[in-house]
Amino acid sequence: METTPRLKAGIFVRALIRRAEVAGASAFILRKGAEEAGAVILKVARLDGSVLVLNQVRLGDGRLAWAKALGDWVSEDRAAAWCDRQTTFDPDLWIVEIEDRAGRAFVDEEIV
Repeated sequence: METTPRLKAGIFVRALIRRAEVAGASAFILRKGAEEAGAVILKVARLDGSVLVLNQVRLGDGRLAWAKALGDWVSEDRAAAWCDRQTTFDPDLWIVEIEDRAGRAFVDEEIV
């Protein structure tokens, strides 16, 4: 089982925000977690009231992927409530919101 080395969370988040902005989207940190190893949740907002919530997972073969935490697109209220609950379980959690009308997540890994 081969695993890919993982970037520090803070570096990953800053690079993701830059990548989104270069492509014409907006991205910002809603909640700052542990710089070294905090988990990251992405909220991808299409600016029409719908949000896709993604959290990092490891696949059975060790590869990093992004899981649709609430299924496909949900309301902003439902996404916000879910993210709030997650912060009670993980105080090191990062939450990043990407605002992009096309709904792009700007991650290279598979979305499952």
